[in-house]
Amino acid sequence: MKFSEKLKQAMKELNLNQRQVCGLTGKSKGSVSQYLSDKQIPSEDVQASIAVALGLEEDYFSKKDETVVVLPSQEVRNGIIPKLEVEEAARFFGMHPTTVRKGLQQGVFPWGYGIHTSENRWVYFINAKRFAEIEGVAI
Repeated sequence: MKFSEKLKQAMKELNLNQRQVCGLTGKSKGSVSQYLSDKQIPSEDVQASIAVALGLEEDYFSKKDETVVVLPSQEVRNGIIPKLEVEEAARFFGMHPTTVRKGLQQGVFPWGYGIHTSENRWVYFINAKRFAEIEGVAI
């Protein structure tokens, strides 16, 4: 499967749009567009960094397996990618955590997303590094 196809599949499974991918990965809209249209294929290092930024396994794009696997929380906390909890993000903004969760569900924040796992359940991912860069705070 091509990089563009795997990226599209990951975006679909994670319920991400192009703008959110740009925000999470730090890549420009033009670059992401080129990746999605198969006009440009990033290096393996860049592919790995994109996977990690999206909360996927580092080798997601290079593996033959076509399953989207979001990194389990324990692995995330063990340093694969720094994760920020919803409650911590809410404290930085002086908001209620529910407000941050709704924003993640609706895709309004460029540093994280919510994944709808079942009828009333969501899983949230906030990339701590991107959060600190975009919001200008030290974590």
